[in-house]
Amino acid sequence: MVKINHEQSFLIEDILFSFALKAEAADVFERCNTIMTGIGKVNAAYELSKVLQHKKPSLIVNLGSAGSNFFKKGDIVCCTKFIQRDMDVRGLGYDLYETPFSGLPTVFEYGLKMDGLQEGICGTGDSFEMGHSEVLYNVVDMEAYALALIAMKEDIPFLCLKYISDGADDNAAEDWLVQVHKAALAYGKLFKLGLDQ
Repeated sequence: MVKINHEQSFLIEDILFSFALKAEAADVFERCNTIMTGIGKVNAAYELSKVLQHKKPSLIVNLGSAGSNFFKKGDIVCCTKFIQRDMDVRGLGYDLYETPFSGLPTVFEYGLKMDGLQEGICGTGDSFEMGHSEVLYNVVDMEAYALALIAMKEDIPFLCLKYISDGADDNAAEDWLVQVHKAALAYGKLFKLGLDQ
């Protein structure tokens, strides 16, 4: 049983763990239900939608690495708010990051809070951000917005945890390569995997 907070716990076998890359899961999650979506919003949306055609999990957990100039490297941050950071339709009179005709606010909120973790706002986009200066979001990734949106539309509880691997700055690429393998170990410890699983 995986305890998320005081009110919510889920059987490990009923959880779908979503990663962009195998490196973020390593072999820590090999006995769990997992999908490797690949990098980016389109890949994430396609792979999750494909899985949901066959089986609806009790909980979708998105785990992965992310950049931040707000949180520290090695922090695990729970994201419950999401921004599509490469959506820009200001030329038609919309706010930056607002998705036209979606009915969603610019900052889209969906997901569970996990006890004991800091909360963040995730800016998802199809670019590896190395000069982060935006104040509306403090975590940078490439898949979470799409996954959260699908989970909401399918009425499936969603938990998004991001391991901060880099500062979303000039050193981001080098830092990510060094830190990404540590994410799986940190998540395994958090979910107590390998300890009576």
